[in-house]
Amino acid sequence: MEQSELNRGLLEFLRRSPNCFFTVKNISEALEERGYTPLGEGDRWVLEPGRGYYTVRGMSSLAAFRTPPEQAFGGFHILACHGDSPSFRIKPNALITAENRYVRLNVERYGGSLLSTWLDRPLSLAGRLLVRAGAGVESRLVNVDRDLLVIPHLAIHMDRSANEGWKYSVQRDMLPLFAAAGGPGDLTGLLAETAGCAPEDILDTDLFLYNRTPGTVFGLHNEFIGAPRLDDMQCVYAALRGFLDSAGGNGLPVLAVFDTEEVGSASRQGAAGTFLADTLERVSRCLGADREDLRRILSRSFLLSADNAHAVHPAHGEKADPVNRPVMNGGVVLKYSAARKYTTDGFSGAVFRLLCQKAEVPVQTFVNHADIPGGSTLGNISGTQVSVPAVDIGLAQLAMHSAWETAGAADTLHLARAAKAFFGCTLDICGENARVEL
Repeated sequence: MEQSELNRGLLEFLRRSPNCFFTVKNISEALEERGYTPLGEGDRWVLEPGRGYYTVRGMSSLAAFRTPPEQAFGGFHILACHGDSPSFRIKPNALITAENRYVRLNVERYGGSLLSTWLDRPLSLAGRLLVRAGAGVESRLVNVDRDLLVIPHLAIHMDRSANEGWKYSVQRDMLPLFAAAGGPGDLTGLLAETAGCAPEDILDTDLFLYNRTPGTVFGLHNEFIGAPRLDDMQCVYAALRGFLDSAGGNGLPVLAVFDTEEVGSASRQGAAGTFLADTLERVSRCLGADREDLRRILSRSFLLSADNAHAVHPAHGEKADPVNRPVMNGGVVLKYSAARKYTTDGFSGAVFRLLCQKAEVPVQTFVNHADIPGGSTLGNISGTQVSVPAVDIGLAQLAMHSAWETAGAADTLHLARAAKAFFGCTLDICGENARVEL
């Protein structure tokens, strides 16, 4: 893998993945190009040795895996990320007329966005339509792939104190401008035209706004990458590349990409659901393992929970821990939390550090400033369903949850190399001892 090629691939992946539905679609296509076979959750699974497979739940979460050449294997080598990002969900009955002249879309907040960053930039919408098909319902992905919407700021002349701080109301301030009132067409008609169906056949929708501004590499030496949704798509793409490029080892590699992390993961396709546990149990049974065998396999398994981390800010260094201060391009970030917001403990952290040392991947550490509570991620949540040794890792970035985020151009490669090493390593775990070989 080469850094510039990898980042070009990341930016193209971001362009084609405006939300988690398209992320899963594009991962599925990449897997099938490499010979992976799709498995329906409602089908009976029959797995062949040495083959790759994947399964999808809710069109927005995916688990991919490779079976070993022989039935026996050490444990599951699991890398989990999330494919959703903070945005705005389109409400039902979305059209709102303002001042008898404008049509706005009624939205609600999805996740913890930095609201001001969504204003005065080209937006559009994408997601899923649920369409009548004969006597049933069919799901169709839809992306209105053009500059369609904007959320306009109030002019400085009408609020001279705007630069001193503004408390945004989502219901008042964040509804995007869609059309001039009285013009031809409507939202349903636009969606139907885009999806190739009749307007009256649209039964329901899962639609979200997305930032249309394309990503780029920038900086004096092209050392930074800026784009929408780097949290967590930078980890998703690096993990996918590492997964596809890996081989060997004594484990069964599993790549999991979850939906709804930004709103707590409490969904059937989220990390708090049974998707990962169900998949691992079915795989083990297909390979001849019973429930006792599965418990033994899980005791030898390991999870990397990959979700981007906070870089120390150039203007606000006081917000970071005094000594654990990750920087962009400094390598994979290993996260710790006494409150168990992150899964890393001394044992799992040591295993990951040893893996990265052997793979020649730099590692840095993140701990929240003791007086500033931080966020959480999917590692500890997935651990309630699949209890294995785990670490929380990520890549250092600025402006997390902004409509436009900044990260290190070298770090995509750092994580891809770490993922490739993890999926292809020999990892023997015995209680609180472990051996790692590449």
